[in-house]
Amino acid sequence: MKGIMIQGTSSDAGKSFLVTGLCRLLADRGVRVCPFKSQNMSNNACVTRDGREMSRAQAVQAEAARLQPETFMNPILLKPRRDTSSEIVLDGRALETPAERDYYRSFTRGPGIEAVRRALRHIEAHFDAVVIEGAGSPAEVNLNDSEIVNMRVAREADVPVLLVTDVDRGGSLASIVGTLELLGTDRGRVKGLIFNKFRGDVRLFEPAVRWVENYTGVKVLGVMPWVDGAAIAGEDSLSLHWGRAATPGGPSGGLSIGVVRFPSVANFTDLDPLELEPDVALAALDGTARTLNSLDAVILPGSKNSMQDMAWLHHTGLADALRGFSASGRFILGFCGGYQMLGRRLLDPELRENAELTEIDGLGLLPSVTVFTAHKRTAHVSGTVRRDLSAEGIAVSGYEIHLGRTTPEEGGGALPLFDLEGGPEGLARPDLSVAGTYLHGVLEGDRFRNLWLNAVRRNRGLPERPVTDTRAMKEAAYDTLAAAVREHLDVEAILKLITG
Repeated sequence: MKGIMIQGTSSDAGKSFLVTGLCRLLADRGVRVCPFKSQNMSNNACVTRDGREMSRAQAVQAEAARLQPETFMNPILLKPRRDTSSEIVLDGRALETPAERDYYRSFTRGPGIEAVRRALRHIEAHFDAVVIEGAGSPAEVNLNDSEIVNMRVAREADVPVLLVTDVDRGGSLASIVGTLELLGTDRGRVKGLIFNKFRGDVRLFEPAVRWVENYTGVKVLGVMPWVDGAAIAGEDSLSLHWGRAATPGGPSGGLSIGVVRFPSVANFTDLDPLELEPDVALAALDGTARTLNSLDAVILPGSKNSMQDMAWLHHTGLADALRGFSASGRFILGFCGGYQMLGRRLLDPELRENAELTEIDGLGLLPSVTVFTAHKRTAHVSGTVRRDLSAEGIAVSGYEIHLGRTTPEEGGGALPLFDLEGGPEGLARPDLSVAGTYLHGVLEGDRFRNLWLNAVRRNRGLPERPVTDTRAMKEAAYDTLAAAVREHLDVEAILKLITG
């Protein structure tokens, strides 16, 4: 098939970044291009129009290619539960059997590779070209006989490979040479090298480029700089770049918002729109001893294991600190697992979410109880903000991915946060000082995000701000990334590789 594959010498080398830029560049040239990653390991997921799960990274790449996300772009998603086990999402549906010790001996050689082949056949039949993303490094020789995400996929699709390395982390020359040496017979499939995240005067790097070309015999197709103004959704926790410490008053007297970095944090890309707000700074709260006094609000993001992350909040002392933070009149917003933790109790009688706890106290900031059940809800939803909270009837939309069912209890002075097509959803205090929802992606709605931020601003005594148009900013970021690819890579050589 026509296409190309981007592999990296390591995780976080910039594979997703380059695939996204190439997708936008090719789409701008009128090419019907499809992004593809056979298997992704990430707790950042989204829901397609037909209610199926896929990686958030490939959804972003689809958006850059001006496509709707579809599960054939990411047929296998592994969602880590703990160090030795992951949930398997195959063709958008979660399997009962987790990925554990026998995963590479059974699943990848059977249903896994068959799902990859089906997806590639569909893409070849419906698109002009594919841009494939690898995972980690193709030099993991211990996995060569069973991997289905790097060179095995390049062979199945019969496409050339570009190898990208991260200059910023150091050791890029050794990473390239070492990776090529370990590829064996697949080395000949690598048709180009890309240095990524370069800072400084590229002319000083030219001797390194010449050396690696002479030593390896593989052409360097470009040196990508560190591109400002082209942030895309992160794939895993390596991509988290919130500040480690809160800055009093935020940027230029704006807002400083803490984000609890759970051990099992999931769907932290929900917060990406906040990074586009000019007066907002995000600060990671990782459980070490620190004060919350410098923060204006705290967000509890999603979690792949709400029970154990709630236990972590108790163990670190953050649970008591968050209760005190709320009692002082400052704001807390929870998404999915974070919403569950805001309630009074979390119950897992059948150990559906974890293997240890059957019940645990929540933060008690919202009058609700969550019970984990066997059924996993994945759905696109839409509706409006509850009119008790905003008379404007602000439209909202997002997607749900969760096991738990959260039931409001009497008392506590909370209202449903949203009126959705299927009924009320979420809970909030009337002043929005504590609020929670299952809706991932709801902050992408500019008016709802503005509603919540303006409530925080008023609480701080700051003037309200107008709505920030993040959709336009995202499109500008894709265009900036495509322009950087066009300027710094040998695009004509890459196009020739794609077309064969």
